[in-house]
Amino acid sequence: MNIDFALIMVIALLITGIVWALDAATMAPKRRELRKRLITIEGVAVEEAELRIKAPIWVEYARSFFPVILIVLLLRSFLVEPFRIPSASMMPTLVAGDFILVNKFKYGLRLPVIGEKFVNIDEPRRGDVVVFRYPRNPSIDYIKRVIGLPGDIIGYHNRQIFVNGKPAALRSLGTYTGLGAALPMSGSHLLEERLDGVTHDVLITTNRPSVEGEYRVPAGRYFVMGDNRDNSNDSRFWGTVPEQNLVGKAFMIWMNWDSQAGSITWSRIGSSIE
Repeated sequence: MNIDFALIMVIALLITGIVWALDAATMAPKRRELRKRLITIEGVAVEEAELRIKAPIWVEYARSFFPVILIVLLLRSFLVEPFRIPSASMMPTLVAGDFILVNKFKYGLRLPVIGEKFVNIDEPRRGDVVVFRYPRNPSIDYIKRVIGLPGDIIGYHNRQIFVNGKPAALRSLGTYTGLGAALPMSGSHLLEERLDGVTHDVLITTNRPSVEGEYRVPAGRYFVMGDNRDNSNDSRFWGTVPEQNLVGKAFMIWMNWDSQAGSITWSRIGSSIE
């Protein structure tokens, strides 16, 4: 089940804010008057008066949680958001169990929940690793690498990318040897690929069928692929990603949990995503 944390936080922010505001407008003035009367007229000690006119517990919770929820919502919506990698489609760059950070303002600022952009900042570049809402089910977040920009003609032939007729440079790095969560892809061919100055590694598994063809990228859309080329559900199968579906650019691995070993893979922590 996919949980919309942004929606949950917006609802929580509204509830706590309304409770706090209603109390401040209606009940808090009455409590202040009562406090003043207790202290000045009845001679009650300040500490006792504070205890007797204490705000209801739900108001105290609203006061405490409202600023925390607001700060978290602003951070997740406009600065940085954490994501977990659940599959092997981006190996060897990312493996299952990686926890990554995504730059939310790189491609512009969007309103929480509805995703409407209100500030333009930059556009995706070829080679960027991006998180986006899956076009066929926007409640699911996907992560892939940008291969084609609007207007490009992308070809994929003999397991090699062609951008507007020019092949992407490939260099063999031998056989991939994976450990832990990466073990299932051991034996695949490891290659270094270069796209517009962005150098990264990809995996090719020759004993699996390859989906090939040529694709024209429409305006306002992006062609994306996984680095694990023969084990990725990407634009070759379901088409391009609309610009409005972009969530942000992945830039760092902040933690990795190897479920097979039941431990943290310390060597991956802090790794940049290229």
